[in-house]
Amino acid sequence: MSDLDERLPAYRQRLACNFPQIEPIFADCLRDAEARLSEQGLADYLDGASMVCMIGRGVEPVLVYLQELPRIAERLGEDCLELVSRSVWRLSRTPNGHAIPVFMQSITGVTARLGSYELFEQTIDLLMDFARRTSASIHNNQSATLPSPSLTLLLERLPQLLGELSLSGLRHWIDYGLKHFLTHPERQQDYFSLQTPDSRAILQRERHGTLLVDHERPLELYLRALWQDSDLLIPYSTAFDQLRQPTPYYDALGIRLPDACDDRAGISGLDRYRALLAHIAAHRRWSGSIIADNYSPFQRLAIDVFEDCRVEQLAIQAYPGLRPLWLALHPKPVEDACDPEQHACIRHRLALFSRAVLDPDHGYRNPDLLEFLERFHEMLAQPNHGTADAAALAIAFIARTRRQSDLSPNVFFTDTEVDYRDDNRHLWRYIEAGDEEESFDEPPRRSVEEPDRLPPRHYPEWDYQSRHYRPDWVSLYESLHPAGEAAQIDQLLAQHAGLAKRLHQLLERLKPQLAVRQRYQEDSSELDLDIAIRALSDLRSGHTPDPRINMSHRTDGRDIAVTLLLDLSESIKQTPEGCSQSILALSQAAVALLGWAIEALGDEFAIGGFSSNSRHEVRYLHIKGFSEPWGEPVKARLAAMQAGWSTRMGAALRHAGHSLARRPADKKLLLILSDGEPADIDESDPQRLIEDARKAVQELSGAGIYSYCINLDPFADDYVGTIFGQHYSVIDCVERLPERLTQLFVSLTQ
Repeated sequence: MSDLDERLPAYRQRLACNFPQIEPIFADCLRDAEARLSEQGLADYLDGASMVCMIGRGVEPVLVYLQELPRIAERLGEDCLELVSRSVWRLSRTPNGHAIPVFMQSITGVTARLGSYELFEQTIDLLMDFARRTSASIHNNQSATLPSPSLTLLLERLPQLLGELSLSGLRHWIDYGLKHFLTHPERQQDYFSLQTPDSRAILQRERHGTLLVDHERPLELYLRALWQDSDLLIPYSTAFDQLRQPTPYYDALGIRLPDACDDRAGISGLDRYRALLAHIAAHRRWSGSIIADNYSPFQRLAIDVFEDCRVEQLAIQAYPGLRPLWLALHPKPVEDACDPEQHACIRHRLALFSRAVLDPDHGYRNPDLLEFLERFHEMLAQPNHGTADAAALAIAFIARTRRQSDLSPNVFFTDTEVDYRDDNRHLWRYIEAGDEEESFDEPPRRSVEEPDRLPPRHYPEWDYQSRHYRPDWVSLYESLHPAGEAAQIDQLLAQHAGLAKRLHQLLERLKPQLAVRQRYQEDSSELDLDIAIRALSDLRSGHTPDPRINMSHRTDGRDIAVTLLLDLSESIKQTPEGCSQSILALSQAAVALLGWAIEALGDEFAIGGFSSNSRHEVRYLHIKGFSEPWGEPVKARLAAMQAGWSTRMGAALRHAGHSLARRPADKKLLLILSDGEPADIDESDPQRLIEDARKAVQELSGAGIYSYCINLDPFADDYVGTIFGQHYSVIDCVERLPERLTQLFVSLTQ
């Protein structure tokens, strides 16, 4: 018997699916999965297959999942396992459940055309948005939610479309069809089945550029042969973020490149990829690192350009053919194009210098430029020059050419963008936090170290104006809440003893009465006599006894998982007019009573709090976990609850829902306690975060999570209905919060 044969029964038991067609292929699927997935990946794989089975769409989606997902996860990352199963579940909760078999059949061809998990996730988001928009159709002059007339047609052709279009081109092609045929189901079907002239014309219009996925292998060989360098090439799309266009870069995970390159200036898209890889390879071979805190933003901009020029000249010495390639792609600024009286010309001066280094026949006459060109070539002639030498020369150039107008916000950008260069994030190391560090879209560093805080999780944010997600827009940091004095919570409960007594009577009527025995436990307070006698018999006969000789009892009848999400923004420190306590103190009392009540009912529940300091740092603090009992440690964290910063609600809702969705309960409830509308310091449009929170609530609903908001803002009706629909309550008298919060929970879970 092989090792797999020994493990197979446990694997089969974990797969909650009883289709007989699974049995003949199960062992082969698990053998393939074990070879490709980690231990956690195997668990996610079987859980995902169970979820696909539970949607009730037959055996075919389950078979596709079991057979194809290990290879997809190996290629794009194990997060794909959950992404696919979650997407299938979301579809099953909509009128488009009929499209699930076609969706599962298409993902193999789709992922073969995509080179990264990020692109696959963006494609899924595009499909889900398409399904939602095309399901809201006009029928008999009345608005009704109907199955999408064209989702299956799009899914059937999606691998073909991704073979001809970049993700950006696919989005534009879809947007055209929805713009013109959204309310015409028959014409919509013709368009997305490529049967109409305008459908083929738009496809041809968007069919441009060289796709990275088609040339990944030759580019990897190019990098290895010419530069003795090898790394993973990871594509990104420019289709979903018009405000901050991504740029190439490299880090420990690989080299990030656009998913498509157009022909430009007589240079093919493939050669543009080669130019970009050559520039990055030159940095990887010859560039060092610099401490960014020692330089101003202007100096750092100049150092970036001078170091780019230095490594390119070293590359040209090794491969002279790079010069005409880079020259064709490098813009040629006109020397007198920037007027210092009207613009900040620092980028223009640096672009002139960069062009002059590449082009011996540049024709520029500025004496400062010519002097520094000469000094630059003298530096290159030195045998041991490095990044520090380029930095010193760049600083001298800035000092010599600086103008008062450089401080003007009206920056001159014409012919200054060199798009085959990366963003140089690899050059800079930071010691102290500074505002300018956000130029690389990294989360700002904190002045106080938090060793227990996990690495950030990145969540998308919905842009209601463009009707698309901003991918990985928000960085959320989760950590365990600091502890205080648990006795303070006991004092709060004592102050509300009368209310607790009334609630106790109500809770006794709600408490499940049916006892269910749980056998085969190693640690428990009750001895299972039958198992104990059997273990004693085994011991006396020389066999190894089963140590699980204990048992316990649990009550059955309620299967509910609850997450209480607390808004911990600065505003809850306020004491409302006519109240003797702050909103923070009243919230502590309310949460303490609610925690006591839920514990009495035996429901599993978690408590978390959130606040935000721009999209780069949303804090999510764990006060109580699902598996944690209501006890002294939880009370201590609740007693130390503090408030600060802003209210970026959408990311917190998605994160809380991510954990809650994994609970095996039949009913999942997310309670949100807030005192104001979503807002943050980096967002000037108040409607944007409201619409993002609304979108997050819709996502939670699609995952089977019921969201309900308790709002303490007397003017909340202006926005809370937009976010939560009818699932909210506004508490005008804040001092009644402890009583109302528990009563609302009881009414929602009866």
